[in-house]
Amino acid sequence: MNSPPAAAAVPYHDTVIRQFIIMTVVWGIVGMTVGVLLAAQLIWPELNFDTPWLTYSRLRPLHTNAVIFAFGGCALFGTSYWVAQRTCRTPLFAPKLAAFTFWGWQLVILAAAITLPLGLTQGKEYAELEWPIDLLIAVVWVSYAVVFFGTLVKRTVSHIYVANWFYGAFIITVAVLHIVNSAAIPYSPFRSYSAYSGAVDAMVQWWYGHNAVGFFLTAGFLGMMDYFVPKQAGRPIYSYRLSIVHFWALISIYMWAGPHHLMYTALPDWAQSLGMVFSLILLAPSWGGMINGVMTLSGAWHKLRDDPILKFLIVSLSFYGMSTFEGPMMSIKTVNALSHYTDWTIGHVHSGALGWVAMITVGSVYMLIPRLFNKPKMHSVPAINLHFWLATIGTVLYITAMWIAGVMQGLMWRAVSDDGTLTYSFVESLKATYPFYALRLLGGLVFLSGMLVMAWNVWKTTQPLPGTRPERDANPHAALPEAQS
Repeated sequence: MNSPPAAAAVPYHDTVIRQFIIMTVVWGIVGMTVGVLLAAQLIWPELNFDTPWLTYSRLRPLHTNAVIFAFGGCALFGTSYWVAQRTCRTPLFAPKLAAFTFWGWQLVILAAAITLPLGLTQGKEYAELEWPIDLLIAVVWVSYAVVFFGTLVKRTVSHIYVANWFYGAFIITVAVLHIVNSAAIPYSPFRSYSAYSGAVDAMVQWWYGHNAVGFFLTAGFLGMMDYFVPKQAGRPIYSYRLSIVHFWALISIYMWAGPHHLMYTALPDWAQSLGMVFSLILLAPSWGGMINGVMTLSGAWHKLRDDPILKFLIVSLSFYGMSTFEGPMMSIKTVNALSHYTDWTIGHVHSGALGWVAMITVGSVYMLIPRLFNKPKMHSVPAINLHFWLATIGTVLYITAMWIAGVMQGLMWRAVSDDGTLTYSFVESLKATYPFYALRLLGGLVFLSGMLVMAWNVWKTTQPLPGTRPERDANPHAALPEAQS
Protein backbone atom coordinates (compact mmCIF):
# COMPACT_ATOMS: atom_id res chain seq x y z
CA MET A 1 0.00 0.00 0.00
CA ASN A 2 1.31 3.46 -0.86
CA SER A 3 2.25 5.66 2.06
CA PRO A 4 -0.39 8.29 2.86
CA PRO A 5 0.52 11.96 2.65
CA ALA A 6 2.04 13.58 5.72
CA ALA A 7 -0.79 13.95 8.22
CA ALA A 8 0.36 17.27 9.65
CA ALA A 9 0.13 18.89 6.20
CA VAL A 10 -3.63 18.28 5.94
CA PRO A 11 -5.71 21.36 6.94
CA TYR A 12 -8.34 19.58 9.02
CA HIS A 13 -11.61 21.31 9.89
CA ASP A 14 -11.74 21.04 13.66
CA THR A 15 -13.84 24.04 14.70
CA VAL A 16 -17.10 22.12 14.25
CA ILE A 17 -15.61 19.20 16.20
CA ARG A 18 -14.67 21.49 19.10
CA GLN A 19 -18.23 22.81 19.15
CA PHE A 20 -19.80 19.33 19.18
CA ILE A 21 -17.42 17.98 21.84
CA ILE A 22 -17.99 20.93 24.20
CA MET A 23 -21.77 20.59 23.79
CA THR A 24 -21.44 16.86 24.49
CA VAL A 25 -20.30 17.77 28.00
CA VAL A 26 -22.94 20.50 28.40
CA TRP A 27 -25.89 18.37 27.25
CA GLY A 28 -24.62 15.39 29.25
CA ILE A 29 -24.88 17.42 32.45
CA VAL A 30 -28.29 18.84 31.47
CA GLY A 31 -29.76 15.44 30.55
CA MET A 32 -28.38 13.68 33.61
CA THR A 33 -29.57 16.47 35.92
CA VAL A 34 -33.10 15.95 34.60
CA GLY A 35 -32.65 12.22 35.20
CA VAL A 36 -31.63 12.81 38.82
CA LEU A 37 -34.69 15.05 39.30
CA LEU A 38 -36.92 12.28 37.91
CA ALA A 39 -35.32 9.73 40.24
CA ALA A 40 -36.03 12.08 43.15
CA GLN A 41 -39.65 12.56 42.02
CA LEU A 42 -40.25 8.81 42.28
CA ILE A 43 -39.44 9.14 45.99
CA TRP A 44 -40.90 12.60 46.59
CA PRO A 45 -43.64 13.24 43.97
CA GLU A 46 -44.16 16.76 45.34
CA LEU A 47 -40.92 17.75 43.61
CA ASN A 48 -43.01 18.47 40.50
CA PHE A 49 -44.18 21.54 42.48
CA ASP A 50 -47.71 21.04 41.10
CA THR A 51 -46.45 22.42 37.79
CA PRO A 52 -47.61 20.57 34.64
CA TRP A 53 -44.33 21.00 32.74
CA LEU A 54 -42.31 19.60 35.65
CA THR A 55 -44.34 16.40 36.01
CA TYR A 56 -42.63 13.03 35.56
CA SER A 57 -44.63 12.25 32.41
CA ARG A 58 -43.30 15.36 30.63
CA LEU A 59 -39.74 15.41 31.95
CA ARG A 60 -39.07 11.73 31.30
CA PRO A 61 -39.08 12.06 27.46
CA LEU A 62 -36.99 15.22 27.88
CA HIS A 63 -34.43 13.18 29.84
CA THR A 64 -34.27 10.36 27.28
CA ASN A 65 -34.02 12.74 24.32
CA ALA A 66 -31.34 14.83 26.08
CA VAL A 67 -29.07 11.92 26.98
CA ILE A 68 -29.54 9.99 23.72
CA PHE A 69 -29.78 12.65 21.02
CA ALA A 70 -28.17 15.68 22.68
CA PHE A 71 -25.35 14.07 24.69
CA GLY A 72 -24.89 10.95 22.55
CA GLY A 73 -25.71 12.69 19.27
CA CYS A 74 -23.18 15.50 19.75
CA ALA A 75 -20.54 12.91 20.67
CA LEU A 76 -21.26 10.93 17.50
CA PHE A 77 -21.21 13.98 15.23
CA GLY A 78 -17.96 15.25 16.73
CA THR A 79 -16.05 11.97 16.86
CA SER A 80 -17.19 10.85 13.39
CA TYR A 81 -15.94 14.13 11.88
CA TRP A 82 -12.61 13.63 13.67
CA VAL A 83 -12.24 9.97 12.68
CA ALA A 84 -13.29 10.49 9.06
CA GLN A 85 -10.72 13.24 8.53
CA ARG A 86 -7.84 11.42 10.25
CA THR A 87 -8.41 8.02 8.68
CA CYS A 88 -9.12 9.44 5.21
CA ARG A 89 -6.25 11.98 5.38
CA THR A 90 -8.48 14.75 4.04
CA PRO A 91 -10.40 17.72 5.42
CA LEU A 92 -14.18 17.55 5.76
CA PHE A 93 -16.26 17.72 2.64
CA ALA A 94 -18.43 20.89 2.61
CA PRO A 95 -17.26 22.45 5.90
CA LYS A 96 -20.05 25.06 5.80
CA LEU A 97 -22.58 22.23 5.63
CA ALA A 98 -20.81 20.63 8.58
CA ALA A 99 -21.25 23.91 10.49
CA PHE A 100 -24.96 23.78 9.60
CA THR A 101 -25.23 20.29 11.12
CA PHE A 102 -23.97 21.70 14.42
CA TRP A 103 -26.34 24.67 14.59
CA GLY A 104 -29.23 22.65 13.14
CA TRP A 105 -28.75 19.89 15.74
CA GLN A 106 -28.63 22.42 18.58
CA LEU A 107 -31.89 23.90 17.26
CA VAL A 108 -33.46 20.43 17.31
CA ILE A 109 -32.36 19.97 20.93
CA LEU A 110 -33.69 23.38 22.00
CA ALA A 111 -37.00 22.70 20.25
CA ALA A 112 -37.26 19.39 22.13
CA ALA A 113 -36.47 21.14 25.42
CA ILE A 114 -39.35 23.56 24.81
CA THR A 115 -42.04 21.29 23.32
CA LEU A 116 -41.71 18.18 25.48
CA PRO A 117 -42.36 19.92 28.84
CA LEU A 118 -45.34 21.65 27.18
CA GLY A 119 -46.79 18.22 26.40
CA LEU A 120 -46.39 18.52 22.61
CA THR A 121 -45.51 14.92 21.82
CA GLN A 122 -46.38 12.04 19.50
CA GLY A 123 -46.15 9.66 22.46
CA LYS A 124 -43.67 7.31 20.76
CA GLU A 125 -40.69 6.05 22.75
CA TYR A 126 -37.52 7.88 21.66
CA ALA A 127 -39.55 9.48 18.83
CA GLU A 128 -41.74 11.87 20.78
CA LEU A 129 -40.95 15.03 18.84
CA GLU A 130 -43.71 16.50 16.69
CA TRP A 131 -43.66 16.71 12.91
CA PRO A 132 -42.00 20.13 12.33
CA ILE A 133 -39.04 19.08 14.48
CA ASP A 134 -38.96 15.70 12.75
CA LEU A 135 -38.61 17.51 9.42
CA LEU A 136 -35.70 19.55 10.77
CA ILE A 137 -34.05 16.37 12.05
CA ALA A 138 -34.33 14.84 8.55
CA VAL A 139 -32.74 17.92 6.93
CA VAL A 140 -29.85 17.97 9.43
CA TRP A 141 -29.32 14.23 9.10
CA VAL A 142 -29.18 14.29 5.30
CA SER A 143 -26.65 17.15 5.57
CA TYR A 144 -24.64 15.04 8.01
CA ALA A 145 -24.64 12.12 5.55
CA VAL A 146 -23.47 14.40 2.72
CA VAL A 147 -20.56 15.68 4.83
CA PHE A 148 -19.52 12.27 6.14
CA PHE A 149 -19.78 10.26 2.93
CA GLY A 150 -18.42 13.16 0.90
CA THR A 151 -15.33 13.05 3.11
CA LEU A 152 -14.96 9.31 2.48
CA VAL A 153 -15.26 9.84 -1.27
CA LYS A 154 -12.48 12.46 -1.34
CA ARG A 155 -10.12 10.43 0.85
CA THR A 156 -6.45 10.30 -0.15
CA VAL A 157 -5.91 6.69 0.97
CA SER A 158 -7.53 3.69 -0.68
CA HIS A 159 -8.55 1.94 2.52
CA ILE A 160 -11.73 2.82 4.45
CA TYR A 161 -10.95 2.13 8.11
CA VAL A 162 -13.57 -0.02 9.84
CA ALA A 163 -14.63 2.71 12.28
CA ASN A 164 -16.04 4.57 9.27
CA TRP A 165 -18.05 1.50 8.31
CA PHE A 166 -19.82 1.61 11.66
CA TYR A 167 -20.36 5.36 11.50
CA GLY A 168 -21.68 5.01 7.94
CA ALA A 169 -24.11 2.21 8.85
CA PHE A 170 -25.32 4.25 11.82
CA ILE A 171 -25.97 7.32 9.65
CA ILE A 172 -27.83 5.46 6.89
CA THR A 173 -29.91 3.27 9.19
CA VAL A 174 -30.95 6.06 11.57
CA ALA A 175 -32.14 8.06 8.55
CA VAL A 176 -34.34 5.18 7.38
CA LEU A 177 -35.63 4.48 10.89
CA HIS A 178 -36.49 8.11 11.55
CA ILE A 179 -38.26 8.76 8.26
CA VAL A 180 -40.37 5.58 8.36
CA ASN A 181 -41.34 5.68 12.03
CA SER A 182 -42.03 9.43 12.07
CA ALA A 183 -44.45 9.28 9.13
CA ALA A 184 -47.43 11.30 10.38
CA ILE A 185 -50.53 13.17 9.27
CA PRO A 186 -50.38 16.74 10.64
CA TYR A 187 -53.63 18.43 11.69
CA SER A 188 -52.17 21.53 13.35
CA PRO A 189 -48.75 23.25 13.57
CA PHE A 190 -47.70 21.02 16.48
CA ARG A 191 -50.09 18.05 16.42
CA SER A 192 -50.32 15.01 14.20
CA TYR A 193 -51.63 11.47 13.91
CA SER A 194 -49.34 8.51 13.23
CA ALA A 195 -49.55 7.18 9.70
CA TYR A 196 -49.95 3.70 11.21
CA SER A 197 -52.57 2.19 13.49
CA GLY A 198 -52.90 -0.39 16.22
CA ALA A 199 -50.47 -3.29 16.36
CA VAL A 200 -48.81 -2.10 13.12
CA ASP A 201 -47.95 1.21 14.80
CA ALA A 202 -46.48 -0.68 17.76
CA MET A 203 -44.45 -2.94 15.47
CA VAL A 204 -43.06 -0.02 13.46
CA GLN A 205 -42.33 1.91 16.68
CA TRP A 206 -40.29 -0.90 18.22
CA TRP A 207 -38.58 -1.68 14.94
CA TYR A 208 -37.45 1.94 15.29
CA GLY A 209 -37.03 1.93 19.08
CA HIS A 210 -34.75 -1.08 19.35
CA ASN A 211 -32.75 -0.07 16.31
CA ALA A 212 -32.30 3.40 17.74
CA VAL A 213 -30.48 1.45 20.45
CA GLY A 214 -28.86 -0.85 17.89
CA PHE A 215 -27.53 1.79 15.53
CA PHE A 216 -27.55 5.13 17.35
CA LEU A 217 -26.35 3.76 20.69
CA THR A 218 -24.39 0.72 19.50
CA ALA A 219 -23.08 0.90 15.92
CA GLY A 220 -22.09 4.56 16.16
CA PHE A 221 -20.27 4.04 19.44
CA LEU A 222 -18.59 0.89 18.12
CA GLY A 223 -17.11 3.16 15.45
CA MET A 224 -15.82 5.26 18.34
CA MET A 225 -14.39 2.14 19.99
CA ASP A 226 -12.63 0.91 16.84
CA TYR A 227 -10.70 4.18 16.59
CA PHE A 228 -10.17 5.50 20.11
CA VAL A 229 -9.29 2.25 21.92
CA PRO A 230 -6.37 1.42 19.57
CA LYS A 231 -5.38 5.09 19.49
CA GLN A 232 -5.17 5.43 23.27
CA ALA A 233 -3.58 2.01 23.72
CA GLY A 234 -1.01 2.77 21.01
CA ARG A 235 -1.63 -0.65 19.49
CA PRO A 236 -3.47 -1.96 16.42
CA ILE A 237 -6.96 -3.36 16.85
CA TYR A 238 -6.62 -6.97 18.05
CA SER A 239 -8.14 -8.51 14.92
CA TYR A 240 -9.02 -6.39 11.93
CA ARG A 241 -10.67 -9.41 10.32
CA LEU A 242 -12.88 -9.84 13.39
CA SER A 243 -13.84 -6.17 13.09
CA ILE A 244 -15.16 -6.79 9.57
CA VAL A 245 -17.03 -9.97 10.56
CA HIS A 246 -18.41 -8.16 13.60
CA PHE A 247 -19.66 -5.30 11.43
CA TRP A 248 -21.53 -7.38 8.87
CA ALA A 249 -23.00 -9.77 11.45
CA LEU A 250 -24.19 -6.94 13.71
CA ILE A 251 -25.90 -4.83 11.06
CA SER A 252 -27.49 -7.91 9.45
CA ILE A 253 -29.03 -9.22 12.67
CA TYR A 254 -29.81 -6.17 14.81
CA MET A 255 -32.54 -4.89 12.49
CA TRP A 256 -34.88 -7.80 13.30
CA ALA A 257 -34.73 -7.89 17.12
CA GLY A 258 -37.32 -5.17 17.85
CA PRO A 259 -40.37 -7.42 18.47
CA HIS A 260 -38.85 -8.61 21.77
CA HIS A 261 -40.21 -5.34 23.23
CA LEU A 262 -43.75 -6.53 22.50
CA MET A 263 -43.87 -9.93 24.19
CA TYR A 264 -47.35 -10.97 25.37
CA THR A 265 -49.07 -8.19 23.42
CA ALA A 266 -51.39 -8.06 20.38
CA LEU A 267 -48.38 -8.60 18.10
CA PRO A 268 -48.63 -11.99 16.29
CA ASP A 269 -46.89 -14.76 18.18
CA TRP A 270 -44.64 -15.62 15.22
CA ALA A 271 -43.30 -12.04 15.21
CA GLN A 272 -42.60 -12.19 18.94
CA SER A 273 -40.73 -15.48 18.52
CA LEU A 274 -38.77 -14.13 15.56
CA GLY A 275 -37.65 -11.15 17.65
CA MET A 276 -36.52 -13.52 20.41
CA VAL A 277 -34.53 -15.73 18.01
CA PHE A 278 -32.70 -12.83 16.38
CA SER A 279 -31.99 -11.33 19.81
CA LEU A 280 -30.30 -14.56 20.91
CA ILE A 281 -28.27 -14.76 17.69
CA LEU A 282 -27.21 -11.16 18.28
CA LEU A 283 -25.16 -12.24 21.29
CA ALA A 284 -22.39 -13.62 19.04
CA PRO A 285 -21.49 -10.49 17.02
CA SER A 286 -21.96 -8.28 20.08
CA TRP A 287 -19.44 -10.24 22.10
CA GLY A 288 -17.15 -10.46 19.07
CA GLY A 289 -16.86 -6.67 19.10
CA MET A 290 -16.41 -6.53 22.86
CA ILE A 291 -13.67 -9.18 22.85
CA ASN A 292 -11.90 -7.46 19.94
CA GLY A 293 -11.79 -4.16 21.83
CA VAL A 294 -10.66 -5.64 25.14
CA MET A 295 -8.02 -7.89 23.53
CA THR A 296 -6.48 -4.84 21.84
CA LEU A 297 -4.74 -4.38 25.20
CA SER A 298 -2.98 -7.75 24.90
CA GLY A 299 0.56 -7.15 26.04
CA ALA A 300 -0.30 -3.65 27.24
CA TRP A 301 -2.49 -4.25 30.29
CA HIS A 302 0.05 -2.40 32.44
CA LYS A 303 -1.12 0.83 30.79
CA LEU A 304 -4.36 0.64 32.78
CA ARG A 305 -2.41 1.41 35.97
CA ASP A 306 -1.47 4.89 34.84
CA ASP A 307 -3.99 5.81 32.13
CA PRO A 308 -7.47 6.73 33.44
CA ILE A 309 -8.69 7.45 29.90
CA LEU A 310 -7.93 3.87 28.93
CA LYS A 311 -9.81 2.75 32.06
CA PHE A 312 -12.93 4.52 30.80
CA LEU A 313 -12.62 2.89 27.38
CA ILE A 314 -12.01 -0.66 28.62
CA VAL A 315 -14.61 -0.58 31.41
CA SER A 316 -17.13 0.71 28.86
CA LEU A 317 -16.46 -2.44 26.82
CA SER A 318 -17.04 -4.57 29.91
CA PHE A 319 -20.45 -2.96 30.41
CA TYR A 320 -21.15 -3.39 26.69
CA GLY A 321 -20.44 -7.11 27.00
CA MET A 322 -22.64 -7.41 30.08
CA SER A 323 -25.53 -5.46 28.54
CA THR A 324 -25.41 -7.40 25.27
CA PHE A 325 -25.55 -10.68 27.23
CA GLU A 326 -28.41 -9.48 29.45
CA GLY A 327 -30.51 -8.15 26.53
CA PRO A 328 -30.78 -11.47 24.64
CA MET A 329 -31.47 -13.30 27.91
CA MET A 330 -34.33 -10.87 28.70
CA SER A 331 -35.79 -11.51 25.24
CA ILE A 332 -36.45 -15.18 26.08
CA LYS A 333 -40.20 -15.42 26.62
CA THR A 334 -40.06 -17.09 30.02
CA VAL A 335 -37.53 -14.54 31.33
CA ASN A 336 -39.47 -11.71 29.72
CA ALA A 337 -42.62 -12.79 31.58
CA LEU A 338 -40.76 -11.90 34.79
CA SER A 339 -38.80 -8.86 33.64
CA HIS A 340 -41.21 -6.94 31.40
CA TYR A 341 -42.66 -3.70 32.78
CA THR A 342 -40.39 -3.93 35.84
CA ASP A 343 -37.38 -1.87 36.89
CA TRP A 344 -35.14 -4.70 35.70
CA THR A 345 -35.62 -3.22 32.21
CA ILE A 346 -34.58 0.19 33.56
CA GLY A 347 -31.44 -1.37 35.02
CA HIS A 348 -30.65 -3.03 31.68
CA VAL A 349 -31.09 0.22 29.77
CA HIS A 350 -28.82 2.14 32.14
CA SER A 351 -26.10 -0.52 32.21
CA GLY A 352 -25.84 0.21 28.49
CA ALA A 353 -26.46 3.97 28.69
CA LEU A 354 -24.21 4.80 31.66
CA GLY A 355 -21.75 1.91 31.51
CA TRP A 356 -21.26 1.65 27.75
CA VAL A 357 -22.37 4.84 25.97
CA ALA A 358 -21.47 7.44 28.60
CA MET A 359 -18.15 5.86 29.57
CA ILE A 360 -16.80 5.41 26.05
CA THR A 361 -17.99 8.94 25.23
CA VAL A 362 -16.24 10.39 28.28
CA GLY A 363 -13.01 8.52 27.47
CA SER A 364 -13.11 9.73 23.86
CA VAL A 365 -13.81 13.32 24.93
CA TYR A 366 -10.86 13.24 27.34
CA MET A 367 -8.70 12.07 24.42
CA LEU A 368 -9.93 14.77 22.05
CA ILE A 369 -10.02 17.88 24.23
CA PRO A 370 -6.22 18.35 24.51
CA ARG A 371 -5.78 17.66 20.79
CA LEU A 372 -8.58 20.02 19.80
CA PHE A 373 -7.24 22.85 21.94
CA ASN A 374 -3.54 22.19 21.30
CA LYS A 375 -2.66 21.18 24.86
CA PRO A 376 -0.24 18.40 25.87
CA LYS A 377 -2.81 16.76 28.17
CA MET A 378 -5.92 17.40 30.26
CA HIS A 379 -5.53 20.02 32.99
CA SER A 380 -5.82 17.43 35.79
CA VAL A 381 -5.15 13.71 35.40
CA PRO A 382 -6.13 13.03 39.05
CA ALA A 383 -9.53 14.60 38.25
CA ILE A 384 -9.95 12.08 35.41
CA ASN A 385 -9.19 9.29 37.88
CA LEU A 386 -11.74 10.73 40.31
CA HIS A 387 -14.31 10.94 37.52
CA PHE A 388 -13.65 7.32 36.55
CA TRP A 389 -14.38 6.05 40.05
CA LEU A 390 -17.45 8.27 40.47
CA ALA A 391 -18.80 7.05 37.13
CA THR A 392 -18.11 3.39 37.90
CA ILE A 393 -19.52 3.48 41.43
CA GLY A 394 -22.55 5.51 40.33
CA THR A 395 -23.33 3.07 37.51
CA VAL A 396 -23.00 -0.01 39.73
CA LEU A 397 -25.22 1.51 42.44
CA TYR A 398 -27.86 2.46 39.87
CA ILE A 399 -28.10 -0.79 37.96
CA THR A 400 -27.81 -3.03 41.04
CA ALA A 401 -30.71 -1.20 42.68
CA MET A 402 -32.83 -1.60 39.54
CA TRP A 403 -31.96 -5.27 39.06
CA ILE A 404 -32.99 -6.14 42.61
CA ALA A 405 -36.11 -3.96 42.44
CA GLY A 406 -37.12 -5.41 39.09
CA VAL A 407 -36.81 -9.07 40.05
CA MET A 408 -38.66 -8.33 43.30
CA GLN A 409 -41.47 -6.56 41.41
CA GLY A 410 -41.81 -9.38 38.90
CA LEU A 411 -42.03 -12.00 41.66
CA MET A 412 -44.52 -9.95 43.72
CA TRP A 413 -46.78 -9.26 40.73
CA ARG A 414 -47.01 -12.94 39.79
CA ALA A 415 -47.40 -14.30 43.34
CA VAL A 416 -50.79 -15.98 43.79
CA SER A 417 -52.49 -17.13 47.01
CA ASP A 418 -54.08 -20.57 47.46
CA ASP A 419 -57.50 -19.17 46.53
CA GLY A 420 -56.19 -17.82 43.23
CA THR A 421 -56.08 -14.16 44.20
CA LEU A 422 -52.98 -11.99 43.94
CA THR A 423 -50.85 -12.11 47.08
CA TYR A 424 -49.69 -8.51 46.84
CA SER A 425 -51.39 -5.34 45.67
CA PHE A 426 -49.55 -3.01 43.32
CA VAL A 427 -49.21 -0.46 46.14
CA GLU A 428 -47.43 -3.06 48.30
CA SER A 429 -44.91 -3.74 45.52
CA LEU A 430 -44.38 0.00 45.13
CA LYS A 431 -43.76 0.40 48.86
CA ALA A 432 -41.21 -2.43 48.78
CA THR A 433 -39.42 -0.71 45.88
CA TYR A 434 -38.90 2.62 47.66
CA PRO A 435 -35.51 1.79 49.26
CA PHE A 436 -34.15 0.82 45.85
CA TYR A 437 -35.43 4.08 44.35
CA ALA A 438 -33.38 5.87 46.99
CA LEU A 439 -30.31 3.80 46.05
CA ARG A 440 -30.90 4.62 42.38
CA LEU A 441 -31.06 8.33 43.22
CA LEU A 442 -27.75 8.01 45.07
CA GLY A 443 -26.16 6.27 42.06
CA GLY A 444 -27.43 8.99 39.73
CA LEU A 445 -26.08 11.74 41.99
CA VAL A 446 -22.67 10.06 42.16
CA PHE A 447 -22.55 9.71 38.35
CA LEU A 448 -23.65 13.33 37.85
CA SER A 449 -20.99 14.54 40.27
CA GLY A 450 -18.40 12.88 38.03
CA MET A 451 -19.75 14.80 35.04
CA LEU A 452 -19.38 18.05 36.99
CA VAL A 453 -15.75 17.15 37.72
CA MET A 454 -15.31 16.56 33.99
CA ALA A 455 -16.85 19.95 33.13
CA TRP A 456 -14.38 21.69 35.44
CA ASN A 457 -11.45 19.76 33.96
CA VAL A 458 -12.55 20.49 30.40
CA TRP A 459 -13.05 24.18 31.20
CA LYS A 460 -9.55 24.49 32.67
CA THR A 461 -8.00 22.61 29.74
CA THR A 462 -9.67 24.75 27.09
CA GLN A 463 -8.44 28.04 28.53
CA PRO A 464 -5.68 29.54 26.33
CA LEU A 465 -2.23 29.70 27.87
CA PRO A 466 -0.90 33.21 28.57
CA GLY A 467 0.49 34.79 25.41
CA THR A 468 -1.04 32.20 23.04
CA ARG A 469 -3.78 32.47 20.44
CA PRO A 470 -6.75 30.05 20.21
CA GLU A 471 -6.06 26.97 18.11
CA ARG A 472 -7.30 27.13 14.54
CA ASP A 473 -8.47 24.36 12.25
CA ALA A 474 -5.16 22.76 11.29
CA ASN A 475 -4.36 20.22 13.98
CA PRO A 476 -0.91 18.75 14.59
CA HIS A 477 -2.13 15.70 16.53
CA ALA A 478 -3.02 13.66 13.50
CA ALA A 479 -0.74 10.62 13.37
CA LEU A 480 -2.67 7.37 13.09
CA PRO A 481 -0.96 4.37 14.74
CA GLU A 482 -3.72 1.87 14.01
CA ALA A 483 -2.80 -1.00 11.72
CA GLN A 484 -5.48 -1.13 9.03
CA SER A 485 -5.01 -4.64 7.77
